[in-house]
Amino acid sequence: MEDAHTAVVGLPHGLTDWSFFAVYDGHAGSRVANYCSGHLLEHILSGGAEFGSGSGSVEGVKDGIRSGFLNIDEYMRNFSDLRQGLDRSGSTAVCVLLSPTHLYFINCGDSRAVLCRDGKVGFSTQDHKPCNPREKERIQNAGGSVMIQRVNGSLAVSRALGDYDYKCVDGKGPTEQLVSPEPEVCVLERVAEDEFVVLACDGIWDVMSNEELCDFVRSRLLVCDDLEKIGNSVVDTCLHKGSRDNMSVVLVCLPGAPKISEEAVKKEEELDKYLETRVEELLGNCGEAGVPDLVSVLRSIASENIPNLPPGGGLASKRSVIEAVYNRLNPHREEEGSAGDLDDPW
Repeated sequence: MEDAHTAVVGLPHGLTDWSFFAVYDGHAGSRVANYCSGHLLEHILSGGAEFGSGSGSVEGVKDGIRSGFLNIDEYMRNFSDLRQGLDRSGSTAVCVLLSPTHLYFINCGDSRAVLCRDGKVGFSTQDHKPCNPREKERIQNAGGSVMIQRVNGSLAVSRALGDYDYKCVDGKGPTEQLVSPEPEVCVLERVAEDEFVVLACDGIWDVMSNEELCDFVRSRLLVCDDLEKIGNSVVDTCLHKGSRDNMSVVLVCLPGAPKISEEAVKKEEELDKYLETRVEELLGNCGEAGVPDLVSVLRSIASENIPNLPPGGGLASKRSVIEAVYNRLNPHREEEGSAGDLDDPW
C-alpha cells in the first residue's frame, strides 16, 4: 500500500479553529507519500505566510500553500536515497484546509476532492493529467512528450511531489519541469449549505463519478453516523464495482451534513431483509441443478428491479449483505476467491 493520509483538527500557531486533511497516492514506492503525510502541513505553515481572517489573508494563505509544496519538494530532493536514485517514488496530494470562513482546496496530481453543497456537487478539483492542454504544453516546453496519455510514455500524472527523474531539465524552474510540484489552490467561502468534503485517490474515481460518490455518501449519512464505516463502505463498493487500484478516502463532515433519518433507516432495513429473502429463495429452489455459485446469485439479483438501492452505489454497495447470507446458507461451499477476484457480476 503506497497511499497515506493526514487528518489534523486544530492547527498549531494559534490556528485552533483551523483543520487540515489530505490524501496522498504514492507510486513507485511509499517514501514520498509517507514523508508528506507527516510533514506537508509543517512546510505549509512555516512558509512565511500570514494565516488569519483579516482582509487580504486569503491570498496570503494561497501563497503559503504554494510555497509549502515547493519547499517540501526541494527538501525531499536532498534525501540520500532520493538523491542517489535508490528510491524513485512520487506522490499525488489532494488536501482541504478549513478555516472558520473558507475552504482551501489543494490539488497536485490526479487524486480528487469533491464538496457536497446543498445536496449536490458544489465543487471538485481538476485532475492533472499529461493530456490536459496546459499540462501537455509545459511537458513539451521541457523537452518531453505525451505518449499513451503518459509523460514520456511512463508516468500517468503531470504534477506530483517527488518523481525527481522528471525534474532535472537544465534551465527550467521547479514549476516548468516535466512533472511539476505546484499545487492548484481554489478557495470557496463557507456557507451553511456545505455538507461534506470527500478526498480520494484515483482508485475511487475510476469507478465512481463525482455525483455518484456524493449521492452515495449522502445516503449513508442518513442511516449511519460512523464516518469510518461509511469510508469503508465507499472502498468496498468501489472494489465491487471493479476498481483494481489502491483506494484511500477521507470524509470530512461539515455542520450542514445530513443527519440520521428514521425513514431512511427503516427503508435500509427493509432493503437488507428483501435481499436476504431473495438469497434464501434462490438457494432454496435450486433443485437438481445444485446450489448456484455466488456469482450466479449476484447476477440473478442484479437482473431484478430492486427499489431503494443506495444511489450512486447500487447493488454493489449491498454485496456484503448478499455474501453474508450466501455463506451462512452454504457453509460447505468451495472457496471461490475473494470478492475482488470474482468476475464482475453486475
